[in-house]
Amino acid sequence: MSNAPSLNASQLLLDLAGTDLSVSYQDRLPSPDVPVLVVSNHRSFMDAFILMKALDHPLRVVCHHYMGKTPILKDIVHFLGCYPLESPNKRQKSFLQEAANILNSCQWLGIFPEGATPMLQLTQPHQVGEFQRGFAHLALGKNLPNLAVLPVAIASYKETIVKPFPIRFLHLLDADEPLFDQDGFHEVVLYHHVKVLIGQPYWVDDSLRQQYQGKTAKSVVNQLTRHCHQEIVNLLQPVW
Repeated sequence: MSNAPSLNASQLLLDLAGTDLSVSYQDRLPSPDVPVLVVSNHRSFMDAFILMKALDHPLRVVCHHYMGKTPILKDIVHFLGCYPLESPNKRQKSFLQEAANILNSCQWLGIFPEGATPMLQLTQPHQVGEFQRGFAHLALGKNLPNLAVLPVAIASYKETIVKPFPIRFLHLLDADEPLFDQDGFHEVVLYHHVKVLIGQPYWVDDSLRQQYQGKTAKSVVNQLTRHCHQEIVNLLQPVW
């Protein structure tokens, strides 16, 4: 696993940034040959690299639409195995199809359920925003193998925040994203000392998927979403 190009590239980025990375609770990692949906908090463009290196496993990370339209950046994300979302009017259908294909091939898929908001409205390292529920609908959907939904917390102990360009610059790359239509500068987090804490996996099997229908569907989605959100919140609390 550790010889995969994406893992080598992640290590190179961390070395160039001088990032000190440590990992806790590695014994909670599922077997490398089962499909895993990795769910994590999100504050920095470095998060995908951090997760790949910390989990020591190739990871297909879902990233924002503009990353697939930006010169150089789009080549980097494709090399790493990440895949950018489609434009908003096509996003949900294409996300579910592509993500299902990845999990059906027993690959690991990484998702940031907070979306792009924390990248532009920067939060404190211990804060976790509201989770969108798309990942839960994906995990519980039909025609998927039994899989583990793995909550992972990225805890920053030391970081630098830079403001390299105006937010509206991103609007030029992705005019459909309303978050980019605002004044101010884009705050970018550079990690110097970061710890990845692995949570308890939530196993999704056929019996659970049977509850994902009718009147019980909403309850099952909320239960899975709450588990991942609360697990990450709990993992982050001892850090501060």
